[in-house]
Amino acid sequence: MERWEGRRSVVNADHSVRGDAVADAGAAGSGLTRVLLWLIVAALAVRQVAVVLRQPPDERLLDLETWIGESGVLHVTGSLYDGGRFSGTPFAGLVLKPLVASAQQTLGVAWTFGSLLLVVALGLVAARALPSPVGRRTALLAAPVAISLLMLSLPVRNALHLGQTSILPVLLVLLGWFVVREHRAAGVLVGIAAAFQPVLLLFAVLLWLTGRRQASVSAGAAFALATAAAWAAAPKDSWTYWVHHLAGAGLGERPDSLANQSLHGALLRLGLEGPLEIALFLVIAAAVAVVGLRRAVRYARDGQMLLAVAVTGCVVVAVSPTAWQHQLLWVLLAVVGRVGKRASDRLVWPSVVLLAVTLPGTMLLPNIGALHPLRDNILLLAALGAACLAPFLPRTSPYWQHPVPTDYAKPVAARWRRVPLLPFWRRVRTRPNLLLELLLIRVVYDAYAQVRLAARAGRPLAEEHGRQIHAIEQWLHIDIEHWVNHAVVEIDWLREFFDYYYSTFHFIVPLTILGVLYVRRPADYRWVRSSIGFATLLALVGFWLYPLAPPRLMPGLGFIDTVHGVQDFAKPDYGTLTTVTNQYAAMPSLHFGWSLWCGVVIVMLAPKLWMKALGLLHPIFTIAAIVATANHWVLDAVGGALVVSLGFGLTYLLSGPRRLAAGGERGAGETGKAGETGSAGRSGETGSAGETGKSRETGEAEGADGEPGAVDPVEAEPASTEAAPVRPAAPALVPEREPAEKLAGT
Repeated sequence: MERWEGRRSVVNADHSVRGDAVADAGAAGSGLTRVLLWLIVAALAVRQVAVVLRQPPDERLLDLETWIGESGVLHVTGSLYDGGRFSGTPFAGLVLKPLVASAQQTLGVAWTFGSLLLVVALGLVAARALPSPVGRRTALLAAPVAISLLMLSLPVRNALHLGQTSILPVLLVLLGWFVVREHRAAGVLVGIAAAFQPVLLLFAVLLWLTGRRQASVSAGAAFALATAAAWAAAPKDSWTYWVHHLAGAGLGERPDSLANQSLHGALLRLGLEGPLEIALFLVIAAAVAVVGLRRAVRYARDGQMLLAVAVTGCVVVAVSPTAWQHQLLWVLLAVVGRVGKRASDRLVWPSVVLLAVTLPGTMLLPNIGALHPLRDNILLLAALGAACLAPFLPRTSPYWQHPVPTDYAKPVAARWRRVPLLPFWRRVRTRPNLLLELLLIRVVYDAYAQVRLAARAGRPLAEEHGRQIHAIEQWLHIDIEHWVNHAVVEIDWLREFFDYYYSTFHFIVPLTILGVLYVRRPADYRWVRSSIGFATLLALVGFWLYPLAPPRLMPGLGFIDTVHGVQDFAKPDYGTLTTVTNQYAAMPSLHFGWSLWCGVVIVMLAPKLWMKALGLLHPIFTIAAIVATANHWVLDAVGGALVVSLGFGLTYLLSGPRRLAAGGERGAGETGKAGETGSAGRSGETGSAGETGKSRETGEAEGADGEPGAVDPVEAEPASTEAAPVRPAAPALVPEREPAEKLAGT
């Protein structure tokens, strides 16, 4: 017995040492991550200051200059609201009035740094207010992440650029809710915030509904005293603001401008006006206020106070007569809500909010007339979603801490043992969220278009590179562009076919493939999407480093531009795209690269032989089109093939190999449960350990998601029809299923 106790004590001591080592390693990793995040915060702060201060004096801090500049409204006698340049409350004018004595240059620098300090304080308070329980890692990283997101958001960037006061009311409300303990003082802070922006009195209503009635009364009293003081100091301005303009409605920019992201602004943009628009606005605003405040009270009683405040702020955004972009920080705070019972869906809501608050609507939605109402009101829609629609989980939900874990595929060894795999992500069996995928594709494409356009170079350099490519092709005896171009020009129907093919199929075919795979083969969709993404990013590097004039823009070589007609090489004209495209982004050719990607994917995944043959025709027609229309050199196509190969290779390197699923597995795989039977061959036999070993020997790497045809592009060889010798399966690298806590990241 003593010997057993001794052994157990040794084992316990060993586990304790190992546990301490793991904990120390985790703490060290979290500490390093935290340092890196704070460095990012510092870099963003420096960048924001530089962006503001590098602008000419007449283009920075525009609103502050309008108020306090030499000819600003706070300098001149008369009403603050003459000319509509000042849109704040009379109390805000009273607070800003002493600043007119400051030196203009010094005030601009001090205002910018002061605004950044307010952003830092706002992030610290928000991080402190996260609903419990909060993990140690979250507690360490929340503050720098919150500050970084605030600095990247459109409201903060807009406020810093204009020199606005909109950050201060948000901070005052958060201080009143989460920092100040004494109820009267907390209410005073909320009341002062409402004196800057009257609709913030809704927070006094929330205080009352959540049982903090003393704070609610203090908030109303502080607002009344501040407003009365401003009325006594500037009675004419107060009359103009409160009576003539109905609490500031109509001041500043036109209320129907895109900058006004309120219900009132949206109704005006839809063409409604007059009494009908006002009545409709009041009815919808009342409904939003009732629904939003009821939800906020529910979340406050559930212990999610920060979410309750964010929801109320989103109500404020919607029901304000004017909610300018710099006043929309409340939408970003709604990111703290948890939506979704599955771990794989948990990031969808935060991602949608962050994209809406950090990127302009033109990047999120294409320029299609039917989508303009959505694109123009994207921030309002996010606010309405947070206030009235988003199904935030209560803390009592069993999924709050432990969502349904993501179904990951079990990784396998590489086919080529000497290839170093770097598994940055694990294969997921389930279909990705459609909304998030559409936003991702749209944002990545818009970023691609922006970078491609920015990678401009002078015409002489691009033409010099064109002569280099032409000389290399002559040396290799592959300079067939001139002969093909002129041969096609002589045949009208062939020229028209290649012109149409070049202009049309470049986007249609890849998007069609992605759409079909998303619906029918979601696991294949994931690696296919990743491979084309990597290829596109690598192509951007080529556009930047090697600007190249295509054959049609090379003077003296006699090429004919069949798509755009004869060009003036000094000022080429290619229709409406003249000002939004970079015609020297020719190397590598993504026209051919994307078509080759389409062909490879179709050959690998199409179930029918005729489909595979049809897939091969697309890159063949594409390379003929880009050469015949004089839009690319032959070597451009080689470059396109190279980046696509690297895209497939990077996908293999970062996520590991795949295997072909048997025919009997296909139906189950598409519901997210494939791969559990362990079948590995093409012939449809039931899975076994021996067959798993056979698949590895024949080059059929295990699939990420158990999907049919999910073979790594590097290993896309026909499987042998002969039976391979049965060998024992290699041991799994990780357990097939992990605890829910680990998969959920808790």
